Amino acid sequence: MTEQMRTSTRDLEELRDHVTAWLRGRAGQDASVSELSRPTTNGMSSETLFFTATWREGRTRCVARLAPAGEAVPVFPSYDLRAQFEIMRLAREKAGIPAPRALWFEPDPGPLGTPFFVMEQAEGEVPPDVMPYTFGGWLFDAAPEDRRRLQDASVGVLAALHQAPFTPRELSAIGAGGLRAHVEAQHAYYAWAHGRRRIPLLERAFDWLESHWPQDPGPDVLCWGDARIGNMMYQDFTPVAVLDWEMAAVGPRELDLSWMIFLHRFFQDLTVGAGFPGMPDFMRRDDVCRTYQELTGYQPRDMGFYEMYAALRHGIIMARVWQRRIHFGEQPDPEDPDDLVLHRATIEELLTR
Repeated sequence: MTEQMRTSTRDLEELRDHVTAWLRGRAGQDASVSELSRPTTNGMSSETLFFTATWREGRTRCVARLAPAGEAVPVFPSYDLRAQFEIMRLAREKAGIPAPRALWFEPDPGPLGTPFFVMEQAEGEVPPDVMPYTFGGWLFDAAPEDRRRLQDASVGVLAALHQAPFTPRELSAIGAGGLRAHVEAQHAYYAWAHGRRRIPLLERAFDWLESHWPQDPGPDVLCWGDARIGNMMYQDFTPVAVLDWEMAAVGPRELDLSWMIFLHRFFQDLTVGAGFPGMPDFMRRDDVCRTYQELTGYQPRDMGFYEMYAALRHGIIMARVWQRRIHFGEQPDPEDPDDLVLHRATIEELLTR
């Protein structure tokens, strides 16, 4: 995870011309687009564009999210950008989550070859994926009390989202709720992503889940889905933007909590494996769950099950990303399909519990 992963095969100059033409249809013929670029440190599923939009009423730094082109070997089988746009807006308006202000949703694939939405760009610092923040940087170098302040505030985002009173109608765009439906959707995703080349390790993890199923998965809430600090922007160690809602789902609270905990473990394990100390005192399970209970009154449960599920879900995604790298000639094809899972050793260790 030390190199930028390709998310698009589209030419930036051509995209700038198309975005300009589209914006002029929305904001007038005097509108213009400048400083168009792609991110270089985070994100590997939807295509993201940064640009400055200028028109008669003002000038705004914007972010556009597009579904990737088919030839780019997409991470996910479908990209419901309308649902992402609406969930992001609801999270901001009803839960007080600092999601970016939604500007436009364009359902017509004509202008850019795919539907897309545009939001206002937030300003802040993001813990990077490349190189992972556990190797160094502003969060690594922060004082322990500031790291803990960021951790607690990040857990607070989940608490606020999970406590918000969304109606079933508002959440209907993201499908059926419940742990069983969520796991079945992951089975379907695995079959789509890896059906031509089975990955025995991931199938063993699915079997493990069935034999360790929680007696009572608990109440369903709106889950962010990709709940991790790499999808937040911070100012003074406080979240100012919550990004990437494409994995949003209705399900147990533990889906988000375990994902936040495991994604740090993923980067921490990579760092230790490279011979560096990383951040072992950050995002520890007991600390995260204690803070969450203090904020909500709800005690997270069955976290061993959900840690395995998070590792499995991330394994499906990372193996798909590795296939993309192989497709573009950025990585050799391993003989053992289990080696497509970057955190193979972690899942193997969890399977022994």
